[in-house]
Amino acid sequence: MDASTFHGFAQGILRAVGTVIDGKPDAVRTALTVLLAEGHLLIEDVPGVGKTMLARALARSVDGTVTRIQFTPDLLPSDITGVSIFNQQTRAFEFNPGPVFANIVIGDEINRASPKTQSALLESMEERQVTVDGRSHRLYSPFTVIATQNPVEMEGTYALPEAQRDRFMARISMGYPDLTAELAMLRDRETASPLDALAPVVDLPTLARMIDYVRTVYVSPAVEQYAVRIVQTTRRDAALRLGASPRATLQLVRAAKAAAALDGREFVLPDDVDALSVPVLAHRLLPTGRSTSSGTDSLTVATEAVRRIVAATSVPVGAPVPS
Repeated sequence: MDASTFHGFAQGILRAVGTVIDGKPDAVRTALTVLLAEGHLLIEDVPGVGKTMLARALARSVDGTVTRIQFTPDLLPSDITGVSIFNQQTRAFEFNPGPVFANIVIGDEINRASPKTQSALLESMEERQVTVDGRSHRLYSPFTVIATQNPVEMEGTYALPEAQRDRFMARISMGYPDLTAELAMLRDRETASPLDALAPVVDLPTLARMIDYVRTVYVSPAVEQYAVRIVQTTRRDAALRLGASPRATLQLVRAAKAAAALDGREFVLPDDVDALSVPVLAHRLLPTGRSTSSGTDSLTVATEAVRRIVAATSVPVGAPVPS
């Protein structure tokens, strides 16, 4: 796949999802960036702003297998991964795959399940497999989890463990629509949902080729060092007691490669790293107690820390294109 073909398919997906999600082009673009970078996306916001609709629209634009898991307090880990059932005829246990066996898994309100159930996704999100009764089962490829969650201060929610948050490549917030977008939503959905008319834009082999293309996008040593300096500085910042992990460095660069490809470039710019630093890094960071004592929530403190670190990190000098 060449750059123009990739760009054509990507713009088709953005347009298709944009017909369902009014007035949120940045959220739609970030969601597609994560999908093309083989990451997982966390969409956090108050109820009713279109979190699940964005996840469903992106999933429907790709002609692959899609499952949806509604996370509830009584959900069990086996409800996600699957379970071995004894077959009376063959006198043997047979594995029945759970809903995690799909190309795109929509986890709705993930933080309404207990931490034990949330942890059922840890292996699948990192290793693309699940282990049941001592046997490992490979997941589909490509594989992406798009999870939604309500703010942790809302009733009936559990905070996601640090290990779970670290497996999400990026976190985005939808926010309320502006006046024009909300009026358009009323008109468009008066008689039917635009999601019903959304047809797949790419099939699974095409999506796989797009992901392969993103892998080939060039990252110069100077840009790599720039990304590493930003991540390492989060581990030394006085406002943070837990900085970003090496996994965050990998995912920041992968996301930057996808962003460059979406812009029609075959190389990553420092601007790509800058633009993705907050969505990729902020949700992984833990502020110190002193930083949140004034009533400022943890995510706001982490976001401000990332922006301050990016602004203070010197931009590399030199051509970012291959020599």
